[in-house]
Amino acid sequence: MNAQNYLSGLFSLDGRTAVVTGGSSGIGRAIAEALARAGAEVTVVARREQELKATVEELTEAGCRVGWVSADLSTTDGVRQAVDAVVARSGEPDIVVNCAGINLRPPMGELDEDVWDTTMAVNLKAPYLLGERFGPGMAERGYGRFIHITSQQAHRAFVNSGAYGVSKGALESLARSQAEAWSPYGVTANTLVPGFVMTPLNVRISSNPEKVAELAARTMVGRNGLAEDFAAAAVFLAGPGSAYVTGQSLFVDGGFSVH
Repeated sequence: MNAQNYLSGLFSLDGRTAVVTGGSSGIGRAIAEALARAGAEVTVVARREQELKATVEELTEAGCRVGWVSADLSTTDGVRQAVDAVVARSGEPDIVVNCAGINLRPPMGELDEDVWDTTMAVNLKAPYLLGERFGPGMAERGYGRFIHITSQQAHRAFVNSGAYGVSKGALESLARSQAEAWSPYGVTANTLVPGFVMTPLNVRISSNPEKVAELAARTMVGRNGLAEDFAAAAVFLAGPGSAYVTGQSLFVDGGFSVH
């Protein structure tokens, strides 16, 4: 067996279909591109059509098989509409990446029910609903991968973690529950845990040079994260080589969490 065949057996996504929510920008976009370049047919789900079209156009020009679905994942009906559109486009997915998120973090004393409910709807309920819809089918077919993007705030409180941190901690618990339910049938569920990453979701902090430098100094590698840092980890967790990895939280943070 040559090296190419060996690596394909571990990492190739040829013949697989994937859904990436929040895939039109930031970490989600980097993961969508990585999965597509590894061979999967990818459907990107997000709200803004202009960003979706631009992302799909760029990736298609690069030779990737990618399509898009515009959906509002903050409501149950929106999630169901997204599911119907995804299945109509590319069939039942083998890989679901939950990267769509909302990052509302007022001080705890100013946190109201609207912020709480909106945060939980997007960051936690939508991944739950997608899992309940797609997980049983994956189990029946004998192959499936759930990859959730969480946060340092799932493990430690800083910068007004508030409802956001709660939602991400619960999302990691959801991954473990999904792993317990479906891993005996070939379906894994894991999370990728970023440090501070320079993406549109973090624009409030990334616009503060002093804070950016402070966070970079907290890592072991001396810099903050980039969206492309998640590509290889996502391909690994989506592929056949990770079949014995489930219920885990993989920190992609330059050592931020242990420094």
